[in-house]
Amino acid sequence: MSTHEAHYELRCRECGRNWGNQPRSICDDCFSPLEIAYDYDALRASFSRERIAQRPPNMWRYSELLPLPAGFEPRLPVGFTPLLHAPQLAARLTRTKNDARLAAQNLYIKNDAVCLPTLSFKDRVVAVALSQALAFGFDTVSCSSTGNLANAVAAHAAREGLKAWIFIPADLEPAKILGTQVFGAKVVRIAGSYDQVNRLCSQIADEHRWGFVNVNLRPYYAEGSKTVGFEIAEQLGWRLPDNVVVPMAGGSLITKIGKAFRELIQLGLVEEKPVKFFGAQATGCSPISTAVKTGSPEIEPQKPATIARSLAIGNPADGHYAIKTIKQSGGWSEDVSDPEVIDSIRLLAETEGVFTETAGGVTVGSAAKLYRQDRILPEETTVLCITGNGLKTTDALAGVYESERPIAPKLAEFESYLQRTLDVAEVAKEAAVGV
Repeated sequence: MSTHEAHYELRCRECGRNWGNQPRSICDDCFSPLEIAYDYDALRASFSRERIAQRPPNMWRYSELLPLPAGFEPRLPVGFTPLLHAPQLAARLTRTKNDARLAAQNLYIKNDAVCLPTLSFKDRVVAVALSQALAFGFDTVSCSSTGNLANAVAAHAAREGLKAWIFIPADLEPAKILGTQVFGAKVVRIAGSYDQVNRLCSQIADEHRWGFVNVNLRPYYAEGSKTVGFEIAEQLGWRLPDNVVVPMAGGSLITKIGKAFRELIQLGLVEEKPVKFFGAQATGCSPISTAVKTGSPEIEPQKPATIARSLAIGNPADGHYAIKTIKQSGGWSEDVSDPEVIDSIRLLAETEGVFTETAGGVTVGSAAKLYRQDRILPEETTVLCITGNGLKTTDALAGVYESERPIAPKLAEFESYLQRTLDVAEVAKEAAVGV
């Protein structure tokens, strides 16, 4: 499967100047970010539901709307993760409402916790970025990362035979560090925040001819996020939802899902309808959410202090555009505390059998608040974006579950244990009724 380079090019998001295709992310004229623009007229005749349906179930089925080099052939079946109906979670999130049963029919989980190959949505963006890294002749790829991107760059680089240098804050979760090292990447731990790591990478990119996926390859990289939106629409039967709740770090994902929906409308694949976008952040690092709540058009950087390290970006690169996406859609932004993150991780696991990392806890916890505030209504079709796997952040649950005392392998011992367990459950139930 391939696409043709002439169908897309870099364009400034503010002044509109075209830059062709090259490894760069900033317009020299106005210093604004670049993004990919497509020749939609050229695509309209060849891009249809019928053609998409004939292709393998992965993100490459939407190749015409991705910035892929001519002749590109994918090597991994990334994407097309499940869209799960979530009736039990819906009932819990709306349990105080009379129409909770109705809500149970309309809540969905977009589960990128099972995305190949490293169990997060970052595999999508890296797959696109590295296709261009190869086309531009880079033999080394790199990134600054809060964890999931590090895993994805390392794994995809190994698959493509590229060298990888990964820069991370020193306090990253151990599982994410190990999940980067195992692929043979060189991991550089920095004594500082993600924002400091990112600034360093921008300086290194000026000195070394490396393909930094979130620096000089960023416009291409960001387009991979659109496939989350394409899949949501297709998996809902080629219709758009009423609401999407998206975790925000740098702010790119929520804007690109919005772009995906607009492109599907423009190409006639879905009917036009309003979709509200809701951003989710951790209270300990919520610069975008704070700006939305205060009505400010500007982002005030914050120093991160949250267990949701994958979202801990205090000065989000796409924050301004995330605010714009949220406000123009009539949406809102919420944030949740660390204890609420943990409670929400457990809630999603106990109701729908999905184990998410801390970012997913942020999404679910924020959705709960949005339902309580009637910003999301039970009868509306709502999609929660779960972007990473809980096996990556097990340290966040340290001490939450007690280690049970082992019992002897005897029936009488088990029956005694069972009775004690039932007694404890009954006491807990009576206490809850009393409250």
